[in-house]
Amino acid sequence: MNKVLVPPLKSQGIKTKLVPWIKDALTWDKQGIWIEPFMGTGVVGFNIVAPQARFSDTNPHLIAFYKALQSRKITPAIAKNFLEEEGSMMFKKGGEHYYEIRTRFNEHHEPLDFLFLNRSCFNGMIRFNGKGAFNVPWGHKPARFAQAYITKITNQISWVQQAMQNSDWEFCVQEFSSAIEGANNQDFIYCDPPYIDRHTDYFNGWDEKSEKALFSLLSSTQARFLLSTWHSNKYRVNAYVTSLWSKFAVLTKEHFYHVGASEGNRNAIQEALIANYPVAVTEVQKSEQLVLLEQQAMYRA
Repeated sequence: MNKVLVPPLKSQGIKTKLVPWIKDALTWDKQGIWIEPFMGTGVVGFNIVAPQARFSDTNPHLIAFYKALQSRKITPAIAKNFLEEEGSMMFKKGGEHYYEIRTRFNEHHEPLDFLFLNRSCFNGMIRFNGKGAFNVPWGHKPARFAQAYITKITNQISWVQQAMQNSDWEFCVQEFSSAIEGANNQDFIYCDPPYIDRHTDYFNGWDEKSEKALFSLLSSTQARFLLSTWHSNKYRVNAYVTSLWSKFAVLTKEHFYHVGASEGNRNAIQEALIANYPVAVTEVQKSEQLVLLEQQAMYRA
């Protein structure tokens, strides 16, 4: 019952290992709508399995993919046949075939091509250039789509579709402001925006103006909310947590993201959950935060 199910799309910063922690921090009776203005892969909301949900993102390709699953334009069998065929071609042609699919996707935006690129590109990144073209290089794994890997992906498609069939879920391309503004006191908003001062490859960018706009909207919402962000690492503290979000309850947990091209660039951070309702902050968490602040002061000195 506590197993975290992984969706078919990957991304850097996916919350798979944090889902149990996020679920434990939820206080919601599921009577309203689950609202995710930054759905990304959907891993948190898909594991909450709310009866009603509105998943939105400004990246139209994420939304198109999940709409294709919802309409059953993509089924496990269709995905299996597609990945077997295209995977076989990549095994023979290597990066040449990957880049052919990338060019095709950037011209026609087919959801299955997006799935193929997402699961065979470098480091599971989702990144677009200023013209909106997917520009992540090949992951240099010609045999990426082995049968076991394809089965894993099709099983992920299957469970997401099962969850969709039993729920009233909406998927839409939408700015976060539009997603949040209509929420009422029965709804729950989960926000996982790009991490300010850490992520630079969001579909439409993310900066101080965006962070402050999100803060303003969540400060005035009638709904309960949880916000995922980063609290600190051994070098510095997220200034926006202390300057903006500190008016709310803040939970922290050490987490390791497998991002960066080399192991030397992959460091643990303190993940933060910010809530506009009471949550229990343990003495261990308070102690960990004090230790981090001391380490950061020593580093700056």
